Amino acid sequence: MAKIIFEKEKCIGCGTCSVLCPKFWEMPGDGKSHLKDSIINPKTKNEELEIKRIECNQDAADGCPVQIIHITK
Repeated sequence: MAKIIFEKEKCIGCGTCSVLCPKFWEMPGDGKSHLKDSIINPKTKNEELEIKRIECNQDAADGCPVQIIHITK
């Protein structure tokens, strides 16, 4: 299992993650990316999602200009 941790409060809304990995990422109307099916960690306010396979999420993390998408294995 892997976990994606997204620091949403630091998101600049460039949309790179949603272009590179639309299966997991979207751009809702608030101007910041959203990690689909994620939960919000109440302590950190980060969006988190456990996944079996990383798939295109590594591309999203690598492409993020502010490096706020983290993948732990």
